[in-house]
Amino acid sequence: MEMNGSEIVIACLKEQGVDTVFGYPGGTILNIYDALYKHQDEIRHVLTSHEQGAAHAADGYARATGKVGVCMATSGPGATNLVTGIATAYMDSVPLVAITANVNLPALGKDSFQEVDIAGVTMPITKHGFIVKNINDLAPTIRKAFKIAKTGRPGPVLVDITKDVTAAVTDYEPVNPAEPEREVHFSEKDLTEVSEMLCKAKKPFIYVGGGAIISDASAEVAELAELLDAPVCDTLMAKGAFDGHSERYTGMIGMHGTKASNLGVTECDLLVALGARFSDRVIGNPKRFAENAKIVHLDVDAAEINKNIRVDASLVGDLKLTLKALNPLITKQDHSDWMKHIEELKEKYPLGYDGSKLSCPYVISEIDRITEGKAVITTDVGQHQMWAAQYYNYSKPRTFLSSGGLGTMGYGLGACIGAQVGRPDDLCINIAGDGCFRMNMNELATASRYNIPIIEVVINNHVLGMVRQWQTLFYGKRYSQTVLNDKVDYCKVAEGLGCKAIRVTTPEEVEPAIREAIDAKCPVLIECIIPEDDKVFPMVPAGAPLSEVFDEKDMKEE
Repeated sequence: MEMNGSEIVIACLKEQGVDTVFGYPGGTILNIYDALYKHQDEIRHVLTSHEQGAAHAADGYARATGKVGVCMATSGPGATNLVTGIATAYMDSVPLVAITANVNLPALGKDSFQEVDIAGVTMPITKHGFIVKNINDLAPTIRKAFKIAKTGRPGPVLVDITKDVTAAVTDYEPVNPAEPEREVHFSEKDLTEVSEMLCKAKKPFIYVGGGAIISDASAEVAELAELLDAPVCDTLMAKGAFDGHSERYTGMIGMHGTKASNLGVTECDLLVALGARFSDRVIGNPKRFAENAKIVHLDVDAAEINKNIRVDASLVGDLKLTLKALNPLITKQDHSDWMKHIEELKEKYPLGYDGSKLSCPYVISEIDRITEGKAVITTDVGQHQMWAAQYYNYSKPRTFLSSGGLGTMGYGLGACIGAQVGRPDDLCINIAGDGCFRMNMNELATASRYNIPIIEVVINNHVLGMVRQWQTLFYGKRYSQTVLNDKVDYCKVAEGLGCKAIRVTTPEEVEPAIREAIDAKCPVLIECIIPEDDKVFPMVPAGAPLSEVFDEKDMKEE
């Protein structure tokens, strides 16, 4: 059948099972929006307040559902406003397709109005980028984009389409897309080598990364932990991949990881890394990381093997399939002495906070208690992000959404909207700092426009908390440009954008506020006023070995 380019875009989206698009219209993409108008009963469009919000919403939708997120923007500044969201998705391996439109083909390269080479701009932060200049290439390109986005290690793909292609006409034949096959790239010899290393270990430790969530390998990870009789730590991106209530769980590893995790990894004789990339925020000093251990690395991306840390053995492939092959080769181990030692570390160095005053850990612990750990939590970036990772007990994958690799302030609100759209029956809560919230707080207007019942918790300490913490500890308390004690009233801002607002100043007000927000069934902001000098502990100084992890008690003793 004959269709114009815009109709083909919509038809291809329907082919791929897309039910929601986040975006913002403009001149060059008008033809696509006109086609979208005709299919609004089949594909929901969520109009965000800013294109960056659209990218973050598509990202949150993808992380929360496991589907490919889709965002759209017009040429020039519309497209460039997507860049931070695309980079966020790239760093955290999120499947995303960003569709932009560009000026007509004859106007390309002539500094035309709102022209920018967005494919060139995003080349380093996408798995692939396309610019479609011929109508006959349009459908195959969109299909390729979705396949690339979700194959192997997922990531964002850009499809830029010149405006004349969106108006041109050609034959269109529908295609039923096949799900990409999961692959493994190791031999039986490799598998045997790894299984023998695991069975010989006396003090094994499992280090779980975000790949465990991406590959839906939670059950296999839990099975390996039981077979190996090993403790388990996780990264920020892996929250929920392993049950946070398990007796084997030691908490997060790395700069703000628990002492039990950091010291345990330092002492172990075998570290099993599952779908993790050995981020600098995890390993600290690479020369001193797990220096007493042999390291086994399982990952879908061969480029990650030996990139940051030299390993003793590896298996490259989809983590779920890899563990399905590996687990049957592991005879049930007994490391009761090692597990007892780890339990002693957990008891000796528990996370804790002063419950007599209002603090972010108190607020997050109350959210965890009231929601029974069943909410989808999104965060922005900073102290509140670390506290959300430490004090909420995640038991299922895809319930913690945060910008880990890029550390994008302003990410959480858009992501929370996307998560709530993708999972309308779940409670979705964003934890933000006041510095992060003011970056994209206009997306509250998006939530109120569609009555998306998110809860936005703003932890207001009137400073850029994490940066101030570093200034306190390492910069002689020179608080250069980190004080935000101005006249902004976030509750009035929220009400002005059509949302309900509640201000909390004491611990006693927290539970009623959370319950009121849950019962409201509309977007609600809860502003929590906390002291400006609360700090996230434990902490490993940048570049130091994990064994040098310290907390507030250590600082007082020094």
